[in-house]
This record gives sequence, C-alpha cells and structure tokens, in this order.
Amino acid sequence: MLARRFTIVCLLATLFGIGFAMIVAENGRQPRHWEQVRAGKCLFGCTSISR
Repeated sequence: MLARRFTIVCLLATLFGIGFAMIVAENGRQPRHWEQVRAGKCLFGCTSISR
C-alpha cells in the first residue's frame, strides 16, 4: 500500500516538474518561422493580412 502511494506521488511530482520545465524553457526559445510570418513578415514581399 505504501509503495503504491509513493509511486503515485512520484508520478505526480514528475508531471509537475515536466510542466514547470516547459513553462521555464518557453521564455528562452527563438521565434519559429511560422510565428514570424503571422507577425507580418512575409518572406515573398507580399502584404500579410492580420487576423
């Protein structure tokens, strides 16, 4: 019974740690190509329409 509870607690802590790491890492990422296109920087000289 104790081993089962310990396993559940470890899995929950792991999921929380992964989620927190994703939040922290998101701030350090470079903008992706498709995000730059949506921001209005068209690569072919066209005028982009903002939604």
